[in-house]
Amino acid sequence: MEVFNLYAPFIQDYIYRSGWKSIRAVQNAAGDAIFNTDENVLLTASTASGKTEAAFFPIISLLDEEPSRSVGVLYIAPLKALINDQFGRLNELCGEADIPVTRWHGDVPQSQKRRLLKKPGGILQITPESLESLMINKHMEIPSLFSDLRFIVIDEIHSLLRADRGGQTFCLIERLCRLAGCDPRRIGLSATIGNPEEAGSFLAAGSGRGTIIPKFEGGREVWRLSMEHFFSTAPQADEGKPLFIDSAAAEEPTDTAPNAADPGMGYIFEHTRGKKCLIFTNSREECESVCQHLRQYCEANHEPDRFLIHHGNLSASYRESAEEEMKDNDSLMSVCATATLELGIDIGRLERAFQIDAPFTVSGFLQRMGRTGRRGAPSEMWFVMREDHPEPRALLPELIPWYLIQGIALVQLYIEERFVEPPRTEKLPFSLLYHQTMSTLASCGEMTPAELASRVLPLSVFRNINQEDYKILLRHLLKTDHISRTENGGLILGITGERVVNNYKFYAVFQENIEYSVHAGSEELGTIVKPPPVGEKIAIAGRVWVVDEVDHQRRDVYCTLVKGNIPAYFGDVAGDINTRILERMYGVLAEDKSYPYLMRHAVCRLAEARDTFLKADMLNRPLIHLGGKMWALFPWLGSYAFLALERFLKLRCGRRLGLKGLSPSRPYYLQFTMQVGEAEFYRIVAEEAEAEFDPLELVYEKEVPVFEKYDEYVPPELIRKGFACGVLDIKGMKSRVLGWNK
Repeated sequence: MEVFNLYAPFIQDYIYRSGWKSIRAVQNAAGDAIFNTDENVLLTASTASGKTEAAFFPIISLLDEEPSRSVGVLYIAPLKALINDQFGRLNELCGEADIPVTRWHGDVPQSQKRRLLKKPGGILQITPESLESLMINKHMEIPSLFSDLRFIVIDEIHSLLRADRGGQTFCLIERLCRLAGCDPRRIGLSATIGNPEEAGSFLAAGSGRGTIIPKFEGGREVWRLSMEHFFSTAPQADEGKPLFIDSAAAEEPTDTAPNAADPGMGYIFEHTRGKKCLIFTNSREECESVCQHLRQYCEANHEPDRFLIHHGNLSASYRESAEEEMKDNDSLMSVCATATLELGIDIGRLERAFQIDAPFTVSGFLQRMGRTGRRGAPSEMWFVMREDHPEPRALLPELIPWYLIQGIALVQLYIEERFVEPPRTEKLPFSLLYHQTMSTLASCGEMTPAELASRVLPLSVFRNINQEDYKILLRHLLKTDHISRTENGGLILGITGERVVNNYKFYAVFQENIEYSVHAGSEELGTIVKPPPVGEKIAIAGRVWVVDEVDHQRRDVYCTLVKGNIPAYFGDVAGDINTRILERMYGVLAEDKSYPYLMRHAVCRLAEARDTFLKADMLNRPLIHLGGKMWALFPWLGSYAFLALERFLKLRCGRRLGLKGLSPSRPYYLQFTMQVGEAEFYRIVAEEAEAEFDPLELVYEKEVPVFEKYDEYVPPELIRKGFACGVLDIKGMKSRVLGWNK
């Protein structure tokens, strides 16, 4: 009751009106940390546990008690949709106290932004990209906007822990506080933090404060989980097998697909009927394909269309229509979605989530499953794993159902160890260093090289970058006209640099493709990359369209709706799989354990895979002879250690092994031919791993491995260094190689 009594009266009334008998454990713990300390707070609790209210009840109470003279709370969220969703809830909460809540992103009218600039106050909700724009374009307004900033709330903070976008967010926070002369506390919110202490340090970096991570009893997690496997054509894995299988879920029939349907799609079609569901895919292309197929099944069955679509390349109107439709409690529509609906947008009471194939991360799995089960019901997820039948003469590695094994590993890692991927702190973010250098010059104007370095290099995210590397960057930018030197010896943006900075796409640090807007009459459907010629077809918004006209200058595509099925293309999607997941995949194949969530086909397919694993003696050795001089290597390493091993074998060991035709299937296995035998292979790779070598030796001659958005503007020697020392996990690779000889 102590925390409840500290809440402002209008918040106490809100709690009574909502019919709550008591405040939750998370709200009690958060209130204690926010009211009774002056530290940062990292709040980790399951999805739909009331984290937002837990943070904002005490923050708004403090703001009501002592109103701020500027924006008092800055709320940063990774998605516009999440801001829009929280806007309604915060507005209702703050209305009675007359605390203004303002949204600031690309879809918000200018009139609302002008109102805030004229009279700063209350809560400002913003994305990292809009905050970047604000810092550049409203630089002179920052002190008046934020001089009395008390709190910065970072929602879904786990989504910012492993990429440049998180680094950008914390650079902006540090720059804003220095410019405005404010000292706000930081409050991080997430349902999926793997190493809270590490994430707490990340949250606090540069703030001069510690981080409190409140501990509380979160209640027992209850899941409804199932995982089924489908071959794209008959027979399925259980055909001809005994009827009894040791699986709690195996009794449910799975053969309810429409005639001639893809069995996996038919399974989803049948089990979404009469329910409100989310269907998650790992890419926008697959999202479009799945939605097309499911809509065709509706047509074939003479049923009304019951499938919506939601991904980042759709227009705002399409995305928001899907969100609104799902909020309607009477709606029995299902949405095909990517990670855009993975985060905490409230789209009403969802009964079930489907996941097609395995996600890349435990974090992604938890977020997606957590979208269901709100308002008292347990979370429910159905995995649907798909593969083609292996060719009759397929080699050993193709006989393993990698997605099925990966899916089991993700689930087991969380159940057994509560493992979630930790932050990535070892990077050398040169692309972000370029971006923040240009952003600082664009917002502050002319400054000396020393002054510029003193503004940029001390930012916490650049702690691994030394002054010599920064000098190399600045000399390169002078040479390429991204920055220029004035008569006074100061630095300003050059003509080439201005062209980069003055494009609205500069505000984002995540990689974007060159996109074309797609129009059907007056309706904007969304964006695509690589538009086909006139007369060809494209897939977007879950339907197929024929291209009538392409305006390359304006990047517009005009099209007409037609029937049919074609693949969509939105640009490449990279996966980042942790080594712990690969190690647990080995465990799944090696152990004789049943998992209660596996359905009948999946149980049989796992049994086949385990049989293959044992017969090939993969349990005892990573290197398997495929016949002749052909070998397969199963290192059980995550994406970046696997990449390091691939290069290590080619560049450090290739000549001694007589290695040829190395073909990776990342991050599962490598196939190659070599001139030496098994014992010789282990001896050679161990000798090379024990020898000291420069990480740059794992970069090919003349290779400039561009990974991040602004790498193309960074000097090649820094790109090579950043890749070798910050991307490749050489330490993890060496540890595994040396372990093979023990």
